[in-house]
Amino acid sequence: MRKKRVSTITRKGFAVLVALGTLYLGAPNHAMAQDAATPYPKMAPVEQYLMADRAAEIALARSAAPDSISHDAEVLVLGRHGFETAVKGTNGFVCIVGRGWTSAADADFWNPKVRVPMCVNAAAARSYLLRLTKETEWGLAGRTPAQMTESIKAAIAKKESPAMEPGAMCYMLSKQGYGGDSSPHWPPHLMFFYSDTDPGIWGANLPGSPVVGMSDPVEHLTQFVIPVQRWSDGTEGR
Repeated sequence: MRKKRVSTITRKGFAVLVALGTLYLGAPNHAMAQDAATPYPKMAPVEQYLMADRAAEIALARSAAPDSISHDAEVLVLGRHGFETAVKGTNGFVCIVGRGWTSAADADFWNPKVRVPMCVNAAAARSYLLRLTKETEWGLAGRTPAQMTESIKAAIAKKESPAMEPGAMCYMLSKQGYGGDSSPHWPPHLMFFYSDTDPGIWGANLPGSPVVGMSDPVEHLTQFVIPVQRWSDGTEGR
């Protein structure tokens, strides 16, 4: 019997995606146990987090959303000190490939194999993405998970980290990418971002509800995740 689980080990609430993998893809229960068998106790050489083929990273980033959206989106690629603009966009969307510091469970924080295609809308680009890119810079600088948490708290306390804008959301519909050893392949889904919102207002996490929600008290961030049926190329997701 498939069972919904929302794990408590998370970076930026990505445990909700481990839960999605369990609920919709039938991920085995030993997935979380693999964390202990595949630790990443320290940062790998920076080169391992980068993609040598810039065109391949652009294509991977764009695979997060349908071509009707990603074709005209701005695309960022990861450099040695943070994300850099590779393609100028015209529709307000921004596509990137997240790494383990921001886009995986804590066990995969230093995992250099993590590649998570994301395409955020304009509202998320002005709020959620600003946080993600700053945290990526901290990750590239070698900050540990504990140091990252303290940096996030300080940035929010100083109001250097913006609240989520109304309507902030993200497409995560790529067949490609790698979410980490804890949850390698996620189902196609949409994410919606709010600041300090009760997941219950969406009926999230209730029996029979298709909505998974999680509040991150460190980031004052609430994320709602809704699985969808098709990948960005139009093929069936399940």
